[in-house]
Amino acid sequence: MRVVGLSVAVILGAALTATPGEVSAAVSPVVVSPDGDDSAAGTLADPLRTIQKAVDRAGPGDVIAIRGGTYTLTDNITITTSGEESRPITLGAYEGERVVIDGEALPASHTPVGGSIPRDERGAIHQEASHWRLSGLEIVNGPYGYYCDGCDDNVFSGLTTHDNYETGFQLQGDSSGNQILGLDSYGNRDPRKNGESADGLGIKEGGGAGNVVRGARFWNNVDDGFDAWKFTSSVLIEDTVAYGNGVNRWGFPDFAGDGNGFKLGGGTPAPAVGHTVRNSVAFDNAKHGFTDNGNTGALALSGNTAYSNGGTGFDADTADARAELTTNLSVSDGRPSALGIDTVSIGNSWDLGGTWDDDDVLSTDSSEITGPRAVDGSLPSAPEFLVPREGTAIGARL
Repeated sequence: MRVVGLSVAVILGAALTATPGEVSAAVSPVVVSPDGDDSAAGTLADPLRTIQKAVDRAGPGDVIAIRGGTYTLTDNITITTSGEESRPITLGAYEGERVVIDGEALPASHTPVGGSIPRDERGAIHQEASHWRLSGLEIVNGPYGYYCDGCDDNVFSGLTTHDNYETGFQLQGDSSGNQILGLDSYGNRDPRKNGESADGLGIKEGGGAGNVVRGARFWNNVDDGFDAWKFTSSVLIEDTVAYGNGVNRWGFPDFAGDGNGFKLGGGTPAPAVGHTVRNSVAFDNAKHGFTDNGNTGALALSGNTAYSNGGTGFDADTADARAELTTNLSVSDGRPSALGIDTVSIGNSWDLGGTWDDDDVLSTDSSEITGPRAVDGSLPSAPEFLVPREGTAIGARL
């Protein structure tokens, strides 16, 4: 699957590719620019200066267009007004310009070792609202990059969250019906916890049906690529890649990073939840490629590939676990699989027999899948990466 889904950039493009006069007549978007003024009208010709000012003005059906540049925060951007199902609020980069939101100056970005981040200070962008469409933002150096708690029916498309001081994107609380599409989240770390909790994407500590992750990449994060710790509802993950997670690139003492590609549960006890992962790849992670992490629910893992992970490619051996694994491929992992007595395993590489190593796939060169995205935001094509040389119909196809 190549298309990341409905992109807010498409909505903005339709509204904002005309001349300034035509734009105003068509949709009257609120426009923000680094050289704007918060007392301005908020038009293309007379833009606002801060994203927060535009957010404060916005209501159902409104469009916020952010001009390219770096927006240095002295307070996090807080979104608390919801759109409506038929009139969502749209916020995104103007005509594909590069918009960087930098949280380095936020006090919570520099929480000391052992300290905690107050809830309302979590995230360079902190959202507690529903029916938003957001796209094309690059979020760096925040106390979390994007933090959404109690959020329903939002679409987050083409976001990049990197080098934040906690998880790049975190969705938690009572949150349902959200789509996280084409997210790139990398290099996130947590000095205050020595690597214990900064993931690429966390959907955790809450519940809500219908959350979808598609076409995402999580790499070189200090803890896990994806983490579903204590989330009580099923999450669907498709066409997503997690690699290089759990390595101490920052020289943290008493390093505590886990290093799983996809952590599909957790807690004491872990909720029993049937997350679904398909056509996704985990490689070069310090620990497991895919792990139930104590989740006894009916996980469904199909058509995925694990390669060269330090631990187990597919770890589903929690007692009483009811996972079902079909047509998955493990290549050159520490061990291919660890299965419980109730785990269903059908048509996977370890079921077919033999030892699957680098010579059994067309290519182990990851440079294509880790390269730039296509113009439409979809994953770069990697038609030979980790595809069985003999054409066996197992594993992911990217």
